[in-house]
Amino acid sequence: MSKHVLAQNQYGKAENRIVTITRQGNEGAWHEIRDLNVSVALRGEFREVHLTGDNGNCLPTDTTKNTVYAFAKEHGIASPEAFAILLAKHFVHAQPVIHEAQIRVEEFAWDRVSVPTRAEQHSFVRKGQEVRTAQVTYNGHTGQLQVVSSLKELTVMNSTNSEFHGFIKDRYTTLQEAYDRILATKVTARWAHSATAAGEPEFDWDRSYRQVRRHMLEAFAETYSYSLQQTLNAMAERVLDNCGSVNEVRLNLPNKHHFLVDLEPFGLKNDNEVYYAADRMYGLIEGTIHRDGVQPVIATSDWITA
Repeated sequence: MSKHVLAQNQYGKAENRIVTITRQGNEGAWHEIRDLNVSVALRGEFREVHLTGDNGNCLPTDTTKNTVYAFAKEHGIASPEAFAILLAKHFVHAQPVIHEAQIRVEEFAWDRVSVPTRAEQHSFVRKGQEVRTAQVTYNGHTGQLQVVSSLKELTVMNSTNSEFHGFIKDRYTTLQEAYDRILATKVTARWAHSATAAGEPEFDWDRSYRQVRRHMLEAFAETYSYSLQQTLNAMAERVLDNCGSVNEVRLNLPNKHHFLVDLEPFGLKNDNEVYYAADRMYGLIEGTIHRDGVQPVIATSDWITA
């Protein structure tokens, strides 16, 4: 008898890059595009595949890749969440040996290129604001559908209305107290939707994404901050107060430090005007806020990281 136990395992096809074009208007001249990076992970009865090499229960990863592209043609891509839900349910229902599927999606957004001589029909420039992401997990045994929407690489800054003082000081403390500082961070945010929203076929995922993003940005801008932790909490609470479909928000906020440059050697006074923007190292501020009575579902070890 083996002394070892095969524990949690999964397999699939990662980072399937897919771009779709939807043609609208007169003779299909107006184009809409979706640019996704789709990863598929399958869990189920795969013991023999690992222990003996018997592939009788193994759906080839190449098949999962083909399914992604075929579903884009057959069903279209209404949103990252909606597309992921379709794929997750398909894999679980199509193959009895597959008990759970997890679909991870990144979306890369594009803006139209404005040309005065014609309508902006089919020329685009890649947006540099953030990457939209989503993760859908569907369990065929329990019927549980979990949708976690997210974004990353959203860089924001307040040039004032931020302080940091009154902190613990010991023999190794050199940081000076700040009463007017730059507060900058690169936001990674994840938010878990309620089961009601996840199971609603007509739920508007694009509108929900825009709403959550807007409330986070408004809270960041409107909060007079005494710590980045306080700002994190304000951003998450603003989302929960205004977005009924969201049960939980997890934020990863690296503190992008801006240090005043010492200009005295040059006979110049630096009145909070010239800063050095430090790339490394940075303070890492993280936290999860959820509704009272709701069990958190976003794990700190989720695949989306800072």
